[in-house]
Amino acid sequence: MIRAHRIPPYLMEVMPTADKSHTIYIPHLKEQFHSIHGAIQESMHVFIEAGLRYLAQNKTRLSILEVGMGTGLNVLLSYMNGMDCVIHYVALEPFPLSEEIIAQLNYGQITGYAKVFFCIHASPWNADIALSDTFYLKKIDAGIEDFKSERQFDLVYFDAFSPRVQPQIWTVEVFSKLMGLLTPGGVWVSYCARGSVKRSLSSVGFQVETLPGAAGKREMIRAVKPIVSE
Repeated sequence: MIRAHRIPPYLMEVMPTADKSHTIYIPHLKEQFHSIHGAIQESMHVFIEAGLRYLAQNKTRLSILEVGMGTGLNVLLSYMNGMDCVIHYVALEPFPLSEEIIAQLNYGQITGYAKVFFCIHASPWNADIALSDTFYLKKIDAGIEDFKSERQFDLVYFDAFSPRVQPQIWTVEVFSKLMGLLTPGGVWVSYCARGSVKRSLSSVGFQVETLPGAAGKREMIRAVKPIVSE
């Protein structure tokens, strides 16, 4: 079933980035979904290397929450780089992309995982599905503001539009909610490195670390929920 989406396909442009993987550009917002210096390289650097691989070296099971599923690239790369972990992945996207736009994206062809990429987008919303024996996906057509969960997560991919475009979710209130959804020692990662974001994360109790950014960006943020000893 085709879900409603806020921005119609004719207002989006699928375009190549420096590593030949696609991104989506929205002219009237002057915003793209990924770095023009390479969509796959950015997602690998920010979410896989600084998030998934950082945690998976000491775990056999991981729960991941993605805020802003968008193109599904982070889901695909997490599937490909699970490091033998059993992964439960919840992806939030209040305005899913149209089938027309998804069909133009080349991540499946570039990575050799075209069937998996197709299954990610063809799977039903708001239902648990198994992409493999070790990777379980639930796509939810809601934003973080409306999301509720009894499950806690080890890792949050915060991949929303920039604070300039989507300021309503780069807030102390949202970060406080995510703090509550993370396990002790849980990690929040994002491509963003704004000082105001760092201060907001710190204000709700995160231990904030500034890391080198992906190509074309000087910095990114990794924030950790402290482990409180009894």
